[in-house]
Amino acid sequence: MTTGSKTKSMATLPAQAKGWVAFVGSGPGDPDLLTLRAASLIREADVVVTELPEHEQMVRAVLGLPEPTLVTDEDGNEVLSDVGGPEFVDGGFGQDGQPLTHANRAKVVVKQAKRGLRVVRLMNGDPFFYASGPEEAQACTKADIGFEIVPGVSSATAVAAYAGVPLTTRNSREVSVVTCGDNKVDWAKYADNRTLVLLSAVGSIGEIAKELVAAGRSATTPVAITQSGTSTRQSTLTSTLERVAADARAAKVAPPALIVVGDVVNLRETLSWFETKPLFGWRTLVPRTKEQSASLTAGLRAFGAVPEEVPTISVEPPRNPQQMDKAVRGLVEGRYEWIAFTSVNAVKAVREKFEEYGLDARAFSGLKIAAVGDKTAGAIADWGLRADLVPSGEQSAAGLLADWPPYDDVLDPINRVFLPRADIATENLVAGLIDLGWECDDVTAYRTVRATPPPAPTRDAIKTGKFDAVVFTSSSTVRNLVGIAGKPHASTVIAVIGPATAKTAEEHGLRVDVMAAKPSVEDLVDALAAFGASRRADLIEAGQPVTKPSDRKPSARRRATSS
Repeated sequence: MTTGSKTKSMATLPAQAKGWVAFVGSGPGDPDLLTLRAASLIREADVVVTELPEHEQMVRAVLGLPEPTLVTDEDGNEVLSDVGGPEFVDGGFGQDGQPLTHANRAKVVVKQAKRGLRVVRLMNGDPFFYASGPEEAQACTKADIGFEIVPGVSSATAVAAYAGVPLTTRNSREVSVVTCGDNKVDWAKYADNRTLVLLSAVGSIGEIAKELVAAGRSATTPVAITQSGTSTRQSTLTSTLERVAADARAAKVAPPALIVVGDVVNLRETLSWFETKPLFGWRTLVPRTKEQSASLTAGLRAFGAVPEEVPTISVEPPRNPQQMDKAVRGLVEGRYEWIAFTSVNAVKAVREKFEEYGLDARAFSGLKIAAVGDKTAGAIADWGLRADLVPSGEQSAAGLLADWPPYDDVLDPINRVFLPRADIATENLVAGLIDLGWECDDVTAYRTVRATPPPAPTRDAIKTGKFDAVVFTSSSTVRNLVGIAGKPHASTVIAVIGPATAKTAEEHGLRVDVMAAKPSVEDLVDALAAFGASRRADLIEAGQPVTKPSDRKPSARRRATSS
């Protein structure tokens, strides 16, 4: 919606025109709950005026930007690195750390718009629902600055939904949302059995409960208090009006929190879906190459985990490209009977070399193609080719050898195999192919280079058990993580993609808890989730609270064992 006759969208605003403001609801906290319009405007913004500290991280997640790190400038001063993206301006708190008044927040927004910039004003929840959006928009009108309102998912409904508490049902048809910050509510008006959603009520819930009971509500009326709703830090306390004050004190409940009062709270027992995810809240280390981690982290988040990516290897071209050049020329000239791809990176390296020479998939005519597994075969298919051989059993070099046909000097006109792979790959596949009568051109197609060590807090977290799990997708990620950051703590769950990676982990003194049924990222994530679900079920069956692996006491260490 725009004011007056200003109909141009923010994304098409001429650079010389007066600034434009989009009041954007950020939702209750989960970046995935941003609307499509909100994400579009964030991508076009010159300035983002934030309301909460976590808004900067949310914007970077939308834009795919890394977190800034401390670097040293030319004068020797430590400054935050420039990672690109919009300029951030704090619109929630002043320089003294105190919350800004609505009037001062409006001044911040107008000041930025008067610079002639495209401004996104991020506001928690919805800009026009228990927020300062109306006052700030009126200030824009007074300053003759155009604006639009982008509704957001309100925490009043979203947090309750994430807690598994419906606000209305067939038997509970009325709901009231009450803001309690000023303590001037006449609770006698809410003595009936309607559902109540209480905002800003954590500090006064004891008094509110007393007044509701005094007004006629049953003392056993259910109450749910959800902290940090829609985030992986979410936790929900269930109680009753007569016990909620004591229970909230014992649990050290603190804002931000949403409180629901009413019989609908009882449905949480069967409808809780978010906090019961198998990896809910698990801080999970993802030591991978940055470009390969997206599908893994997305899969982990779907099961409730909090993935943290730590690049351990960087994929680089070979130091001497001549060997690769010679092999590609041999492929085009018909020198090979087979080409064997042992990784997605190998497919990528050969494809890039083809593009460099102006070649395409037609050069593979008459050549047989082998892939070590389904993921590699998929990368080959993306190139418009089909793998002739994929292991029928274990998807590894050993599995590939088990299905590889021996050389037949009658049926096979050529006895040579092109094997493009990493510089640190093992020799098992080459030796096996030679035993089968084939000659191999074992060519380094790419190098895996150890990354720089992660920041000191991350290294400390790895060594002291502050991560709940670590997922290894190759032997090189094991070697490089241990090399740059140290060995994960004994309480950390170790998950690996396959037998070779498991062997490397054990050689480094790690006990493997989880191994994927097939060597793929999807199977690895599923295996870790199944482990988490089984662990949760065992704790519940034993009558113990559901904890995370990092909650173990420091003395609960494990000894590494070999299989």
